[in-house]
Amino acid sequence: MSDQDELLGRIADALERLAPPSALPTDWLTHPAYVWNGNAARPIARIEAPPLALLKGIDRQKQAVRENVSRLAAGSAAHDMLLWGARGMGKSALVRAAVRDAQADASARLALIQAGTDALHSLPVLLAELAGVGRNFLVYIDDLGFGEDDMDGPRHLRSWLEGGVEARPANVRLAVTSNRRAILPRTMSEQDDPINPRDAVDDRLALADRFGLALGFHACSQDEYLAIVGGYAEAHGLSWEEADALEWAKRRGARSGRVAWHYIVELAGRAGTRI
Repeated sequence: MSDQDELLGRIADALERLAPPSALPTDWLTHPAYVWNGNAARPIARIEAPPLALLKGIDRQKQAVRENVSRLAAGSAAHDMLLWGARGMGKSALVRAAVRDAQADASARLALIQAGTDALHSLPVLLAELAGVGRNFLVYIDDLGFGEDDMDGPRHLRSWLEGGVEARPANVRLAVTSNRRAILPRTMSEQDDPINPRDAVDDRLALADRFGLALGFHACSQDEYLAIVGGYAEAHGLSWEEADALEWAKRRGARSGRVAWHYIVELAGRAGTRI
């Protein structure tokens, strides 16, 4: 090979690294879930989620989410969902579990798409791509929150939910989890507008109001926490003691579904088993 051929080869390799080939079109009909990164989707072979029966202490929320996801899977009218409230109380687990439950009857009719908060700007591209697909989709954004000075992101999301010129596809709905009811941070200073204090409040609540189904999750009681532990322990064949489970929660400073699951992992580790 001549020096010129070698030089041309090196230049071609460098150009390919700078501009990699375009991603192949996504097959939106074959997988139960996908992860959207803003430019392309990565298929997921299996949704990791606990069975709905193991999600305890959130019966009202579980029923509402399950019914809404089932409607979407069936091609009926369904709501965009906002699940907000206490950390570790099963908001994201419930979304995933409800989709898995709906897929048990007809997996081809529904898929879950997780989009990171850094991919919000690309939602119009994703929705436009999904509009022509013969399948229903739940686009899932976990732990959404905006900074004090970020007003563009909330307004864009508001427009995509309702009010924009381009209608959201009928086969796509959004599910968002957040620790805050309004998603945006709120302070007492928003009451300081001497002309109309309500204007500032309305602007911050406008995003949350766009969701047809908004469900609050609250810290569980001691009995609910123990019921969660008991359900997980029974499902995995683990023995446990109430006093030990309460001591675990005390050391963690909280009682929640997440703390209960961490305790189950601890029990499995003590027993030398994998879950």
